[in-house]
Amino acid sequence: MATVSSSPRTVEEIFKDYSARRAGIVRALTSDVDEFYGLCDPEKENLCLYGHSDETWEVTLPAEEVPPELPEPALGINFARDGMNRRDWLSLIAVHSDCWLLSVAFYLGARLNRNERKRLFSLINELPTAFEVVTERKPLKDKPNADSGSKPRVGTKRSSDGQVKSNPKLADESFEEEEDEHTETLCGSCGGNYSADEFWIGCDICERWFHGKCVKITPAKAENIKQYKCPSCMKRTRQ
Repeated sequence: MATVSSSPRTVEEIFKDYSARRAGIVRALTSDVDEFYGLCDPEKENLCLYGHSDETWEVTLPAEEVPPELPEPALGINFARDGMNRRDWLSLIAVHSDCWLLSVAFYLGARLNRNERKRLFSLINELPTAFEVVTERKPLKDKPNADSGSKPRVGTKRSSDGQVKSNPKLADESFEEEEDEHTETLCGSCGGNYSADEFWIGCDICERWFHGKCVKITPAKAENIKQYKCPSCMKRTRQ
């Protein structure tokens, strides 16, 4: 069962606990996967995958006490084992395990203040998720600027005074206000939806946004543009 051995309280202690539990789960779903697969017999009762604070893992029945000492992981992971593609089944368990790991971390951090919770999540977010490890996906990160080595915001836009403006939804200070605006952003060239892992640039004339690849502008080029004009606006100014 998932138990709290040393009652972690500080950000560092909770992150250490999270990292250890995550390491156990990742091991179960990767290097120990054959053993894990064998333990998840569909003929058995509801089983759960637990990651422990000593970096071990365990497939066992859920806690009997209500409410449990800690949040419980997904119940009955064994039932779908033979009814799904093995890789898909492992990926699904990985997703649920990531959710459980976060719930345990923030359960332990219930008494943290706002800044401490933010720091805890920042530490957690630096590690690839179990799902990313199992599916061998690389976590998406901001690409460093080719000239300065700094981390530009995806979709930078320059105003007429040369200051960089950020694309809708990417500024932390106005996350909620810009979220709705972000979902409605479409590329002025191909009409495609905004994607957080792609570079976008905004026209300072018509204020439409474009995929960088659609208008052949890279993040490095954008850094040297004081006022960006999209192809349509460029064509109008030449007429």
